[in-house]
Amino acid sequence: MEKWFNVGKIVNTHGVRGEVRVISRTDFPEERYAEGSELYLFQENKQEPVLLTVSSHRKHKQFDLLTFEGHPSINDVEQYKGGLLKVSEDQLADLEEGEFYYHDIMGLKVVTEEGEEIGKIKEILSPGANDVWVVQRSGGGKDVLIPYIESIVKDVDLQSETVTIHLMEGLIE
Repeated sequence: MEKWFNVGKIVNTHGVRGEVRVISRTDFPEERYAEGSELYLFQENKQEPVLLTVSSHRKHKQFDLLTFEGHPSINDVEQYKGGLLKVSEDQLADLEEGEFYYHDIMGLKVVTEEGEEIGKIKEILSPGANDVWVVQRSGGGKDVLIPYIESIVKDVDLQSETVTIHLMEGLIE
């Protein structure tokens, strides 16, 4: 069975020329939304995904605006609202050392250098210069925000599904 990875959700149309507003969920929007890129549209009431080829991409406020080949009008894309844009596993590129896909990081256990378990990564935020990993505490309590920077994240071991962090003062309340 083929594995699919979510890269965005079509939330609305934009204008009358076939542009759609996408809330992006990809690590690599410049690659995923590049002209000629192939995305698969999954919709709730449809069995088979629809193959779409990106013909243009631009940013507008918090959205990525896309048009697709063969879809020049709002009437062509209106039906796609609410659909999820995905790529297949074989479309994933190899990453450099120290780079990870979001789906690799989600659910990993976070421990300190001393071996104390903090919790599991439940969300990844991209507020600016670096990602921030949201860790759900093992014993309950307030989530912990871990900036993905070298001085904090010491090791990411995908085999053992563990992230080792340097616990700086004030990082956990």
